[in-house]
Amino acid sequence: MTKKILPTTVVGSYPKPKWLNQLIGEHAEGKISDEIMERAYQDSIKAVIKEHELAGVDILWDGEMRREEMTSYFAEHIDGFKIYGEVRVWGNNYYKKPAIVDELGYRDELTIPDYKFLRKITKNEIKVPITGAYTIVDWSFNEFYKTKEDAIYALSEVINEELKGLVRSGVNYIQIDDPAISTHPDEIEIAKNSIEIATRGVNAYLGIHICYGDYSQLYPQVLEFPVDQLDFEFTNKNFRDIEIFKEYEFTKDIGFGCVDVHTKRVESVEEIKDNIRKAFAIVEPKGVYVDPDCGLKLLSSGVAFEKLVNMCQAAEELREEV
Repeated sequence: MTKKILPTTVVGSYPKPKWLNQLIGEHAEGKISDEIMERAYQDSIKAVIKEHELAGVDILWDGEMRREEMTSYFAEHIDGFKIYGEVRVWGNNYYKKPAIVDELGYRDELTIPDYKFLRKITKNEIKVPITGAYTIVDWSFNEFYKTKEDAIYALSEVINEELKGLVRSGVNYIQIDDPAISTHPDEIEIAKNSIEIATRGVNAYLGIHICYGDYSQLYPQVLEFPVDQLDFEFTNKNFRDIEIFKEYEFTKDIGFGCVDVHTKRVESVEEIKDNIRKAFAIVEPKGVYVDPDCGLKLLSSGVAFEKLVNMCQAAEELREEV
């Protein structure tokens, strides 16, 4: 892992170019071949990586150009799932809701090919985000297992195979995305168990990204999760959650959301520096990873890039001060 203080990274997603969305639609209609679609994905990923390198991001990911969203994308490649029709999640946004209809099992590599391609095109450090078992099950129908808990633990075993495969492929940094945990604080023990199963025997730097919800319902219990880093959104909540995390010693590294992904306004370098400084009330600077609140995919590419540029510049200037 990086030795640089205040390393910058992204949570995961980045805006897809319009031409890629058009080709995805044409591919779904059978108008273009798999080979052409694959080249389109690779070209879009190369463009994302170049933008992130130009912005100054230290630890990269591919912008999730291949992922429509974070649940059915994985379910489509895991035995035991069936994909139903689209459901509305908010506004005019929809996703294809999966259902568990049989015993869950590992079938396809989920993120390993994406990592291997990325490793060929950048010398920067890479982190691989993957949706956690808790969130995938919570956002799916369960038509096979007796309980939700049983389904989560079964899927955690599948995720464990993938994480071990990532490590064998050379991955040093894995991020588990589990936003659903914050919506069911009464099930935090189940969520913790799922992370323990998924990360068992995985020798890598591990983070978990949890956004939205009431963090006071998760803290300090979340400190017991077997990960190295807890990544939270802060800016969108106007940093009021800082006080929650000051109540008990924060014993992990922190992924500190210092840029709001829900506004088109580009925060200035000075504003972001002030935001990052708020993290020092929780952990020492050496334990702070600098990133946006969440994925950037809902912004325009221009706004997303400007936010990353200013975020990276803010971190660079702060390194001279701490």
